[in-house]
Amino acid sequence: MSKTIRVVIAGAVIAVLGAVTSALQAQTVRVVGTIEAVEGSTLVVKTRQGELKVNIASDVAVFGVELRTVSDIKLGQFLGVGAIPQPDGTQKAIRVQIFPAGESPNPGFRPWEGAPQGTMTNATVETSVVGVQGQELILKYKDGEKKIIVTPEAQIVGTVRGDKSELKPGAAISIARATKKPDGTLEANRISVGRDGIVPR
Repeated sequence: MSKTIRVVIAGAVIAVLGAVTSALQAQTVRVVGTIEAVEGSTLVVKTRQGELKVNIASDVAVFGVELRTVSDIKLGQFLGVGAIPQPDGTQKAIRVQIFPAGESPNPGFRPWEGAPQGTMTNATVETSVVGVQGQELILKYKDGEKKIIVTPEAQIVGTVRGDKSELKPGAAISIARATKKPDGTLEANRISVGRDGIVPR
């Protein structure tokens, strides 16, 4: 085998290993539960799956989740809607989250674990009208749009800027994307904290 071929093969192996390493580093975990203890920069969180320890990034962004009403939903806002698909193709909202201006995390349409056959639509409000069943919204994202029906039974919450002082025992929290490090530990740079009895999802 020539030296040139060996160099090419070695380079290919290094590239593959680098890609695998990057993929492992990019793994994320959703964490929903209650803070049991705070150990320095580590949160001990009780979840349905058991106890987890999550390291808080030095630049962590904390957001408070507060109760809102349908009248707080405005055109141009970015929403995260957990819903159940209906036979007519619409999505019946179970939970609507209003994000702060300038925030548009993970736009698109995907499965949601919050309900059987649940869906999640993260998108911008294009239209909003009063319908027979409730408020009818058209949410638009890059590759499409969804019609959302917000009935009076839907929970509507708003996200506002918070601070690290809210990360204390007893607080209900949600971490959409805790990064799983190569050594198996978790780290979060964005955490939502429920206020006034709200449980973030």
